[in-house]
Amino acid sequence: MVSPADVIAYALALAIAAVIPGPGITALVARSAAQGPLAGAAMTAGLIGGDLIYLSLAVFGLSFIATHFDNVFSIVRVLSVGYLLYLAWQFWRSKPSTLEAQPVTRRTLFAAALSGFTITLSNPKTIAFYLALMPIVLDLNHVTVGVWATVMVPVTVLVLIGVGSIYVLGATALRRWLTTTNAQSWLNRGAAVAMVGAAGSLLVKS
Repeated sequence: MVSPADVIAYALALAIAAVIPGPGITALVARSAAQGPLAGAAMTAGLIGGDLIYLSLAVFGLSFIATHFDNVFSIVRVLSVGYLLYLAWQFWRSKPSTLEAQPVTRRTLFAAALSGFTITLSNPKTIAFYLALMPIVLDLNHVTVGVWATVMVPVTVLVLIGVGSIYVLGATALRRWLTTTNAQSWLNRGAAVAMVGAAGSLLVKS
């Protein structure tokens, strides 16, 4: 049985892992600064969706599939690398513009959510947490479907919403100071470098 102490330990480990800047956080900050809190919230939802996929994989033992069907995951890895490099190219060539309020459309929100979801699925830090670190923090043999649905999923969502909100609100507040083209260029190129770094990590692991 999973005890409250186990859940707290998992929540703290997840919060620490989420707070550490990585490709997802970098992209979230850039998106929030450029398009506002709604786009940041949509991207946060996408990031959380990716985390829930890996949480489910870890809980239901599907890491076994990743080990025994390496060819399939090699294809997924190559596609992930390609998408990360595409995002890096998009960030790098993005032209600075005035950070005034921009109209947020459904297409904008969908694109933000999709980017967050894809970045999480290809993020080595997320993969390492759920498939390597999480089994150390929590005995997955005691996590039933009921515990997964009523405890693990809500805790994961709440923790990631909390962390994501901090970065979204911080980036939104910084929009007042990100009025120079130089500052925007550094932000976009920083995001591009983070994407390239994540792609490189995937290639090294392969």
